[in-house]
Amino acid sequence: MEVTSKLMDIVVDHEDDQIILPGFRFHPTDEELVGFYLRRKVEKKPIAIEIIKQIDIYKYDPWDLPKVSNVGDKEWYFFCIRGRKYRNSIRPNRVTGSGFWKATGIDKPIFSTLKLSSNDNANNNNNVIGLKKSLVYYRGSAGKGTKTDWMMHEFRLPFNNNNIIPHDQDHNNAQGKEAGK
Repeated sequence: MEVTSKLMDIVVDHEDDQIILPGFRFHPTDEELVGFYLRRKVEKKPIAIEIIKQIDIYKYDPWDLPKVSNVGDKEWYFFCIRGRKYRNSIRPNRVTGSGFWKATGIDKPIFSTLKLSSNDNANNNNNVIGLKKSLVYYRGSAGKGTKTDWMMHEFRLPFNNNNIIPHDQDHNNAQGKEAGK
């Protein structure tokens, strides 16, 4: 814990300098991404170090994303408000300058491994804390696009989550993104 404290002091002292923490690897689990990072972002709770940037990833083609990321060599993490294809629709708009992200499969539930209370048995602690969707990038327009090797995982909080009371419409549309090739 003392080492972490010293590293935090170093980062605070050199706010203006770009510092890469020695030995730092950011490889959170799906549960950590949703249960800690995304939940804190939605609840507007601060995180000491901005590890995950908030950007509109759809303004970038996937090969440009590493340039705007804070961490990662082959995987990058971003917060992004989910845009809508049409104003009165829930359909997401996933179009970029050179192509589009296409969803593959269904949403995969992310379960919490934390016990809810001491009276719970092992089978009752599988509450869904988030959803994960896989997307593949296609170059070109819909119907004429060419599939690429770029893949993204989209994380979101479930709509029926009783632990969060949205203060505005964007809370249900907040997402975490993990992109990589």
